[in-house]
Amino acid sequence: MKASEVNAAVDVLKAADPNMARAIEALGACTMRRNRDGTHFDHLVRAIVYQQVSGAAARTIHGRFKDQIGAGSHPTPEQVLSYEAEALRACGLSGAKTAAIQDLARHVVDGRLPMDRLHRMRDDDVIAALVPVRGIGVWTAQMFLMFRLGRFDVLPVLDLGVRKGAQRIYRMRTLPDAARLAKVARTWRPYASIASWYCWRAVDTDDGGTW
Repeated sequence: MKASEVNAAVDVLKAADPNMARAIEALGACTMRRNRDGTHFDHLVRAIVYQQVSGAAARTIHGRFKDQIGAGSHPTPEQVLSYEAEALRACGLSGAKTAAIQDLARHVVDGRLPMDRLHRMRDDDVIAALVPVRGIGVWTAQMFLMFRLGRFDVLPVLDLGVRKGAQRIYRMRTLPDAARLAKVARTWRPYASIASWYCWRAVDTDDGGTW
């Protein structure tokens, strides 16, 4: 997901959809980029850690996890499985998140989750490989596709921020459900990830989408 590729995608969206074009002009350049830090495994662990807690708390817990399980670096699946659950809980993880991270590690070690091949797999196949892991649903898999693998055409129809953003951009009276959002997003293809990013940005603006 290079800047030149993102800019080209933005130009296509502007040409295809006047409502999205108006939003893009108001919201500015797209700064969406892949997160290349660490490994795929650590990225998914981080996603689990950050679920339903504040960013500050999650950063603290994830830092302890790296320090205690990975000796200051990104822990491998094998390192995770070499510890009892109590050691992971001591990092501040809940019982559910501990079980999820252990399950993720087992899926990698026994080959059910081909971590080294995910970047070469189709989007649907990546989602199908990830969702059997405890604690990873379709939304988390979609975020992995967008922000880790840099896939351009992911449409998270159940994401509240994307739905709210679309409501503002298209000036809908009511919040669109998944089916309506999918219909609206036909003009976003094959750059639904970029359009979704603008929907998130539309929610974050202070002007309430009055442009």
